Amino acid sequence: MNWKEKLKSVIRRITQSSPWTGNYTSWEDALRHTSGYDAPAILEKVKEATLQVKRGDAVYERDSVLFDKIEYSWPLLANLLFVASRNKQSLKVVDFGGALGSSYFQNRSYLAHLKHLEWNVVEQENFVSAGRAHLQDSTLRFFYSVEEYLTLHGTPDVILLSCTLPYIERPYQLLEQLLSYNIPFLLIDSTYFNNVASDRLSVQKIPPAIYKASYPAWFLNYTRIKQLVEKNYSVHTEHQNDLFIVLDGVRIPYRGLLAERRQ
Repeated sequence: MNWKEKLKSVIRRITQSSPWTGNYTSWEDALRHTSGYDAPAILEKVKEATLQVKRGDAVYERDSVLFDKIEYSWPLLANLLFVASRNKQSLKVVDFGGALGSSYFQNRSYLAHLKHLEWNVVEQENFVSAGRAHLQDSTLRFFYSVEEYLTLHGTPDVILLSCTLPYIERPYQLLEQLLSYNIPFLLIDSTYFNNVASDRLSVQKIPPAIYKASYPAWFLNYTRIKQLVEKNYSVHTEHQNDLFIVLDGVRIPYRGLLAERRQ
């Protein structure tokens, strides 16, 4: 099985074998039907896969699954390079919810030529501890909060949300908070949204072949997200990714946007 077939197989397992289900009235209600994000198996599988990528034993990791060829998000990469071009070939990223640096390892070969590169992951405590112990170096660093990063290093060039908002209990409040930091660019990538103009709270069950876990997942209103961003930012580009999920038999593409803070 080549890398494209393997990736499609993983996507099928996620979208068909264990679909997003339910329409819950509260995060607490959905959480009662899940094992949660902090299941030890999640961190352990992601850590082992990411370490193999760092050592060069594997080329690419997605959701702890290893591949022998990288599947790029070209919109993500193009937008990162655009931001770098606006900053004299310097790029300081805060990757909110970036696991153990999957997006960094995915794109580092296209960013290595930059005069300056910092990739800073903000994650839950157990991921940060593992990242600092096993993966952190002069380019890739891990932080417990955006505030910690800002206090130590000042304002980054861009904050990245790659399929992060669906897994936050209060995603709109989080987005408002992130926008209040006045970071020059906001980049949302590879995120699924509801196919109707409303929010829906579901439960996502991960196929056991990947790791045994389940957690609440939002299908957010894309228009509402965009309107919130546009209060103080101008949207440069909007895009769809190659990936999609299936909800109640409806195919929903992943999508995103790049926005720049207005002066």
